[in-house]
Amino acid sequence: MTTISADPALPDATDPTALPPARRWERAGLAALLISTAVAYLWRITVNGMGNNFYAAATWAGSRDWKALLFGSLDPGNFITVDKPPVSQWVMGLSGQLFGFSSASMLIPQALMAVAAVGLTYAAIARASGSRGAGLLAGAVLAVTPVVALMFRFNNPDAVMVLLMTAGAYCTVRSLRHASPRWLVLAGVALGFAFLAKMLEGLMVLPALGLAYLIVAPTTVRNRLWHLTFATLALIVSSGWYVLLTILWPASSRPYLAGSTNNTFMDLVLGYNGFARFLGHNHRGGGNRAELPPGYEMPHNAGGGFGGFGGFGTTGPWKLFTGEIGFEISWLLPAALLAFAIVLASRRRAPRTDVIRGAALVFGLWLVIDGIAFTTMQGGMHAYYTLAIGPAVAGTFALGVHEVWRRRDDAFGRIGSAALVLATGGWSFVLLARNADWLPWLRWTLLTVTVLAAVTLGVSVFPTMPARLRARATSVLMIAGLLAGLGGTSAYATATLPREHVGGSPTVGPAKPETSGPASQLRREVTAFLDGSTEPRVAELLRNTTTTWSAAVDRSATAASLELASRTPVIAIGGFTADDPVPTLPDFQHLVDTHQITYYLAQEVRLPDSWRIPDQPGILPHPKATDNLWRPSGNKEIADWVAAHYSSTHIGNVAIYDLTKPTH
Repeated sequence: MTTISADPALPDATDPTALPPARRWERAGLAALLISTAVAYLWRITVNGMGNNFYAAATWAGSRDWKALLFGSLDPGNFITVDKPPVSQWVMGLSGQLFGFSSASMLIPQALMAVAAVGLTYAAIARASGSRGAGLLAGAVLAVTPVVALMFRFNNPDAVMVLLMTAGAYCTVRSLRHASPRWLVLAGVALGFAFLAKMLEGLMVLPALGLAYLIVAPTTVRNRLWHLTFATLALIVSSGWYVLLTILWPASSRPYLAGSTNNTFMDLVLGYNGFARFLGHNHRGGGNRAELPPGYEMPHNAGGGFGGFGGFGTTGPWKLFTGEIGFEISWLLPAALLAFAIVLASRRRAPRTDVIRGAALVFGLWLVIDGIAFTTMQGGMHAYYTLAIGPAVAGTFALGVHEVWRRRDDAFGRIGSAALVLATGGWSFVLLARNADWLPWLRWTLLTVTVLAAVTLGVSVFPTMPARLRARATSVLMIAGLLAGLGGTSAYATATLPREHVGGSPTVGPAKPETSGPASQLRREVTAFLDGSTEPRVAELLRNTTTTWSAAVDRSATAASLELASRTPVIAIGGFTADDPVPTLPDFQHLVDTHQITYYLAQEVRLPDSWRIPDQPGILPHPKATDNLWRPSGNKEIADWVAAHYSSTHIGNVAIYDLTKPTH
């Protein structure tokens, strides 16, 4: 009987990715990975305090009021929501309801999500590759990615979104082996809730999952299409119920959906948080912007605005490798892209239903598709948005390492492993050199070890060794080179964990010196609103009110800070950007007339002398020293009406109008 020899580049085709029973060291390794992740991410987590006040205030509101929890309201009076769907607020707000609102009750669920994401990444790669070692590598890489160490100890909605995206990837990998519609439907449910965490960003992984199943699942094309249809319906149901709820719930008895122009959820999805953000049509400032006083102008080098967004109009493939984005996500990005190519090349002759290649498509296409979206995005982009590709980088890299490890006895495996080692160590050296004053010895050590390991692997300097000794030496070199290559990202993640991270744009790595100069000082003043000396007095004033809302102030970030300081509801006029059309002047007047607000607050900032326009013929006269107070208000119509009908008192840099005492 004639036998057909298997392709030596492929494992035994009987069940190439069957996951064998766990050995003792593998069980111990998984336990160590999950426990160490939990300890590292929970350790001193309250050093971050309230994190992002914007979401912390919504968490506080949700811990006090069920409607605020349901809609993700910024305040328990339910005037306006945050500008994202409420899944993240459900988790943190419910924790606040159970354990009382605090930094710990808000942030601990985020850290536990990191443990879950690491576990799901491990499980997906272990099942796909048939190797628990590869799964452990994937989970460890995710845990030591700096942006992961940053955002899974923070209170932004990105953490729960990425956990749900990872769950969707895991369920898809589970569905590939037996064309399981049940697991594919669960993937659709996970992505439906990812949509309710951060809208379209949560669905960016969707094309990768759908294409992988369509290509790999071991059933007919017709069945694959039907299964994908069922998964799509599951996604629509798991996300659409909330959209329908916002439509059916009377707008008069729910908070305004911040970021929308017409108080509808889909306008927020397709506009402010969708195509408008991608095309750069939001967060640039709108009609509600106060002008500088006469005789002043903002210098061209002032940094432009006072928001936390950056990168408007910055596009191109290098976007993910430069600046703060590079430090947060790119440590293993070149190696992950190389690993994707290695897996596809190594398994080019595998059957269509090859699960390893299918998993590579899940994680590799996730990386490529989301990476293209980020590099072409022209709107405001925080560096931490790249958390969305953290699991993709980890999973793709681990699959590539598994493939070259499996083939370490042939030239493809040795050259491929040398290339991966060089990609990790070389790029880590470049990134560490950008922060040359921090641990300068580290980058040279990593580069030396990775170059020596890669060169030795690539040229095979020990061809005369016995086969067993040569295999052992190859394995040692691969392990040493990869561990050194992981040193840069691990060091940066370790430096990230103990640092305090607050505000809208947290950063990774060791502490950076604060920028100085009048522009940066003004930016801090405008963002902070209250300084350390005025906060207790203003907070005490608001705590002594009895109205539905203690005060009204422009912008959600400012209202959030006041709420956290006073633990009273505050109306955020104009929402996050001050451009939301609520309240209108008649609406505001009605709230004042019906005694629902006690105070209107306005910030006063002293402009730097360097911003004055020099005295020149035909130019406005040089302003007096007392003319340089600027109120960076949002809704000028409301501000002017209040100033015309009420007198102000001052606490520090805050002008306070008592709306219960009109001047005439």
